[in-house]
Amino acid sequence: MILSDVNKDVYVPRGPKRVGRGCGSGHGKTSSRGHKGAGSRKSVSRRPGFQGGQKQLFRLVAKRGFNNKAYATVVVSLNVDQLQAAYAAGETVCPETLHDKGLVKKRFDAIKILGDGELTHKLTVKVHRFSRSAEEKIRAAGGTVEVID
Repeated sequence: MILSDVNKDVYVPRGPKRVGRGCGSGHGKTSSRGHKGAGSRKSVSRRPGFQGGQKQLFRLVAKRGFNNKAYATVVVSLNVDQLQAAYAAGETVCPETLHDKGLVKKRFDAIKILGDGELTHKLTVKVHRFSRSAEEKIRAAGGTVEVID
């Protein structure tokens, strides 16, 4: 009796299927490869997308569209409430300090401050872009806004 017959939940590792070991195995003679042809030979491989001689799917579907992801500018957006939580009054917000505090982790071309949340203490914010509401909230709290290139 095999262990897997007793308890179906127990994993019993088995080796690869052994083909070509006689008629009794069920995989003798042609070793499940059929008769003659390229598929019966060793080292046969079909190219990716081959569908038995019929027109491949990728050739049936039209080539459409344009993808500019490789050249698109990566803009990291942060909200005013994130600045409120991470910075104390009077501190300067710039790309270096944002990276040090862990607010910006990935590569970027620009940082944009958005106006979601409230800001109660004044900050000096030096980033690439601002939304109109974020700029108003920073100035209303007594802070200054500076656009960098």
